[in-house]
Amino acid sequence: MSGESDGEGKPAENYNPAKDIRIIENELDLWYLGILKKVWATFARTVEMQKKKFAEAVARQFSGLKVTEEDVSHVLIKMKVNPEKPTGWTDAQLAEFARALRKYTKPMVIAANKMDRPLSKENFEKIKKEFDYPLVPCFAEGELALREADKHELIEYISGEKDFKILKPLSDKQKSALENIKKIMNEYSSTGVQEVLNKVVFDVLKYICIFPAGSTKLEDSQGRVLPDCFLMPPNSTALDFAFRLHTDIGNNFVKAIDVRTKKAVGKDYELKNRDGLEIMVK
Repeated sequence: MSGESDGEGKPAENYNPAKDIRIIENELDLWYLGILKKVWATFARTVEMQKKKFAEAVARQFSGLKVTEEDVSHVLIKMKVNPEKPTGWTDAQLAEFARALRKYTKPMVIAANKMDRPLSKENFEKIKKEFDYPLVPCFAEGELALREADKHELIEYISGEKDFKILKPLSDKQKSALENIKKIMNEYSSTGVQEVLNKVVFDVLKYICIFPAGSTKLEDSQGRVLPDCFLMPPNSTALDFAFRLHTDIGNNFVKAIDVRTKKAVGKDYELKNRDGLEIMVK
């Protein structure tokens, strides 16, 4: 994304960052297509002769990549192909299906790194116009520098924050480096690194945060309020959370207590983001 060169010594002005992303996309599409083509001739005939469900058969073929029957059905709805007659599909239709399945089951987020470099803004706009993936401007080198400074107690910094606090006298070199980092943070609200993680976990994967807690006490022995947090996939239940904590807790689950409402919920209770639960066991 920096726009300084294309890696082959060509002028920065002629560098097109979209080309690199297209190469990655193409490799992933060919990966999915290869899995299909390897068995397609036999697979297509078997589906037709034995009247097997196409979506179920494809999901089984891609089980190692966690592709579900629902995923395949979702993709088929948007395509003008006949899943009951796969032997009639053209190579172009098969490639289109493989690409659509890859894009749906393996969503991507573009981390537009090196936003401190020349032409980075121009390249960022090019990417934004050519791709419909979530796009986040990033400055990973600045994030690393801030974490190191925080580790050595030169500054106080929490990843994802818009600013940092200087704690100790700094050398001119350190001051200059931090000022340059701050310019990028002011322009893009942060270094972008934490935002990429948040976008992947919460926006793309739709995970939710759940806190294990006591219904009468939210602090641990060190006085920290709700110090632990677990990421759970969407549609998780209280019982799923109990098993996530420990197999024995799941096996001996009786009920859960919502620490905000103090009300008991059963094993089928569907978790909501930022729920705090105390699990009661036998």
